[in-house]
This record gives sequence, structure tokens and C-alpha cells, in this order.
Amino acid sequence: MDRLIYTAMTGANAAAHRQSVLSNNLANVSTNGFRAELSTYRAVPLRGEGATTRVFALEATAGHRDAPGPAQRTGRDLDAMPQGNSWFAVQGLDGTEAYTRSGGFEVSPQGVVMTSNGLPVLSDGGAPLTVPNDSVISLGFDGTISAKTGNQPSATVGRLKLATPTPEDPLKRGTDGLFRPASGAPLPNDANARMLVGVLEGSNVNAVETMVGMIQTARQFEVQMRLMQTAESNDRSAGQLLSLQG
Repeated sequence: MDRLIYTAMTGANAAAHRQSVLSNNLANVSTNGFRAELSTYRAVPLRGEGATTRVFALEATAGHRDAPGPAQRTGRDLDAMPQGNSWFAVQGLDGTEAYTRSGGFEVSPQGVVMTSNGLPVLSDGGAPLTVPNDSVISLGFDGTISAKTGNQPSATVGRLKLATPTPEDPLKRGTDGLFRPASGAPLPNDANARMLVGVLEGSNVNAVETMVGMIQTARQFEVQMRLMQTAESNDRSAGQLLSLQG
């Protein structure tokens, strides 16, 4: 009985973990620049006495889906979408440099360029970007920021940091939803990176695929729970037989 119930328990835990991942993906189907989180299972053989064919199901971190989301044209001057595998650099709440594909920028009353959720956007020098107050801001395809104040001609005031990760140092999602290199070191500025202006990148979550996955995972969880109920029933029947023989 104990072998069956523990094996079923690991399967139920793995299914519950995958269900939480899929639920989070579905909740972010409309979040700009969101990357769908992936989850996988792996079979871990149980070492020790008994049959070597017994395995436990464990969750394995699979990262995120790299495919870009759909381009959504807004026409807004401060909306941008990185092209290719480039990312915008921002300053996380912990003060470290992090990366995002969400390019809906705003300017604070202090003149700091920020993301829609209030994170400072970094320049190609790694410092928060600031622009003159009461100026009209526009973005260039290469990440440059131009400001026009009153009747004065437009002038370049900075450049967004666009970084491109490499296969040797890929990005990993943090608990705050931002991405950071696996090495922990900030990525260098990519002078060749380009972006589309007046466009936002949508989420790359496939809503239909995710919902089908949630239904399938719910059924897998039910199967594991029925196995545990079967183990309990077998244990009860075995106890009744032993009491009769005793």
C-alpha cells in the first residue's frame, strides 16, 4: 500500500504544480511582453530495497517560451517593441538590472522614464533615463530618445539600453516576473539592436492550448487521487482480513 500511495502522491503534486503554471500563463494572456512559463516532469527512480522499477514524478524547470508575442500597433509615441531577441533593461525593485519585453513607457513628474508598472528604464550607460520636464518625447528605431521643449528644436537626450542574451548566458525568469542572466552579470548594450515604435508586443501565451492543458492536467490529478483512494481501500480490506484471521 505504501508504495502505491507515495508514487501516486508525487504524481498528484507534479500535476498540481503544472496546473498552477498553466493558470498563471492564462492569467497573463493579455499582459504585454509576457513569456509563457513552461513546466515538465521527470521520472526519478527510487533507490533502496524493493523493485527498481518504482519511480517518483517530479517537476523540472523548463524555462519559458522564447517565441515573440504578436505585434499590437498602438500609434503611441512612447510604445516600443524590441525586434529579434532584444530586451529592454530596467531597474528592478531590488535595485539590480533586469530585462523585460514590455515597452509601454511613461514619464514620471520628475522626468524619469519608467515602465507601465513603475520601474525605471535604463540607458545604454546602465543608469536610469531622465528627460526634461514639460517636453515632448519621441523614440527612435535604434532606441534613442529625443525631447522637444517649447519652440526649441528636438534634441537627443539619451538612448534606451537594448540587450541581447546569448545561448551561453540565457535569461531566466525571476520571482518578480522580470528576467535576468543565468550568470547574474548584467548584459552588455547591443548597439545593433532595433525596435519598432508605436507598437507593443503581446503575450505569447496560446489561450486555447493552455486551457486544453489545464483540462488534461486536471484529469491527471483526478487519476492520481483515485489511485490514493484505491490504496486506502486496499489497506482497509487488508486490515479486515487480518482481523478475521486473528
